[in-house]
Amino acid sequence: MQKIRYELDPYNRLVINESGAKSDLPKFRKVLDGRFKTDKNNNLSYHIKAPLSEYDKMPNQVKLSGQWSLTDKHELRLTLDKSARETFGDKITFQGDILDVNKNSLLFAITTITKENTRSTYVLNIAGSWKADENNRLSFHVRRESGKYDILTFTGIWEINKNHQIVYRYEKAILIRKKRQTHTLTFKGYWDIKDKARISYVLSGDTDSVFDFNTSIGTFKEDYIQYEVGIGLTDRGKRAVQTVKLSGKWNLKKDAGLIFEVEYENKITKAIVFGAEARLTDKDTISFRLKNDRENKDMGVKVELVHKIFKGAGEAFLRALTSKRELAIYAGAAWRW
Repeated sequence: MQKIRYELDPYNRLVINESGAKSDLPKFRKVLDGRFKTDKNNNLSYHIKAPLSEYDKMPNQVKLSGQWSLTDKHELRLTLDKSARETFGDKITFQGDILDVNKNSLLFAITTITKENTRSTYVLNIAGSWKADENNRLSFHVRRESGKYDILTFTGIWEINKNHQIVYRYEKAILIRKKRQTHTLTFKGYWDIKDKARISYVLSGDTDSVFDFNTSIGTFKEDYIQYEVGIGLTDRGKRAVQTVKLSGKWNLKKDAGLIFEVEYENKITKAIVFGAEARLTDKDTISFRLKNDRENKDMGVKVELVHKIFKGAGEAFLRALTSKRELAIYAGAAWRW
């Protein structure tokens, strides 16, 4: 019985290899035109457009199972399960580029070619959630069955743009032009602070896609909040430090507490909400000791703000604080003022 093996050609098409071993000889290899697709659990299948006549018993689609990962060149790879390796080898690596990133998906652009030498590009949609790993690197958790997931790790350094968004850049070689092309991925979200040694970037309130970065205690000033985040590049034995500086303004809200408002893209403003214990100082300022707004837990952070920056509800808070003299007034989850 002749052994048949499947391979992936440079145009992301399945190829039948009749020799049973990896081969570049045309007489042993036949190309199957088709496209790859994923289901809701990111299981991969190849949908064949027109099976070859000598393989009329071949199904319209070939299903593949394995573990997803990201190569150092930012290519998508599926390492096949043992049951599939007899016919497919150890892994399938797609040639292509990361097209875009959304709050719960990663879009990978794949270029293919037909028998008539017509090129076309389609998108492989990988569903999951975004997280930060223990080294503060960006990672994508690929959703699988039974609550399991595979992890795609982005080993480069992320940055912050002028709109306070996380940006990730990587380079890939263009072999035909003998040049390198830079790809830019922008994560659209907003910043939040709940613990003294952690700052979070939330991609959406209705998903669990959140980058929780471990860090030292931040710097809190009148017009900015700043953190230094260490990014461990374990594969290179190095460590980089990324500065997260959020420019904005402080305010007080009766129904929320002490807030820091940050302006994002298209002038959209999001507030970081804190609980706080406040006291007057002898320097015409108010000293706030920040607390987690949900648990009223002390964050170990103080910020001094001048009286004049508060308006509306803040003025009422200042009058209440003045009337109490040395007594603290709480604003936030356990506010009383």
